[in-house]
Amino acid sequence: MSTLAVIPARYGSTRLPGKPLVPIDGIPLVLRVLDGVRATPGLDEIVVATDDGRIAKIVRDHGGKAVMTPPDLPSGGDRVAWVAERCEAEIVLNIQVDDPFVGPDFISPLVDALRADASCPIAVLAKRIDREEEIDSPNVVKMVFDRSFRALYFSRSRIPYPRNAATDYYKHIGPYAYRRDFLLSFMKWEQTPLERTESLEMLRVLEMGYPIRCVPCGRDTIEIDCPEDVAACEERLRSRRAR
Repeated sequence: MSTLAVIPARYGSTRLPGKPLVPIDGIPLVLRVLDGVRATPGLDEIVVATDDGRIAKIVRDHGGKAVMTPPDLPSGGDRVAWVAERCEAEIVLNIQVDDPFVGPDFISPLVDALRADASCPIAVLAKRIDREEEIDSPNVVKMVFDRSFRALYFSRSRIPYPRNAATDYYKHIGPYAYRRDFLLSFMKWEQTPLERTESLEMLRVLEMGYPIRCVPCGRDTIEIDCPEDVAACEERLRSRRAR
């Protein structure tokens, strides 16, 4: 099954303007993400989808492929779908530009999950939460799934509620893997009530009756949303070099 990886990279950001170009330990964020995706074997095409010529230039100068998308597209998912409409790949990956630690161990398992289960149109990563403060943070998307690793619900609240002995909590991180035809249909659907309530796109998939494959992930990442995240990311990189 042919595979396309798209990195949507919008210049504008309320909390961190020009985020894709922000240097992370001297390397622009978008290039760190691009190199992490490039390290993944078996991808047929990798595209950075952007609305800004500066981002496109730095990607092309780095030997990558950049596509200029319409500036009025409302979300990263819309940019991914815009690119997917113009290709014939069977599996399309949405790789977030805010994840400088993305790599093959985040991407390949999602592709493998869709190849192994023809009934699932989308696969996401599930990481066990290790830090207590994340469980009640509305910025961390929690998830619960059944014994077959199919999603039951996503929430910004603590789920499940610990009425009795607490269980492990899981969060969604990293990329999304879609079957192309499903992605193109999904992006045309109206928002659903639960999605509007929690502002989570995956709830639209569940409300429309489609399954989501949850793939356990062994390591965490740092998503770049504000200057403090940049500092935390650079500290982790320094710690890695010191080992």
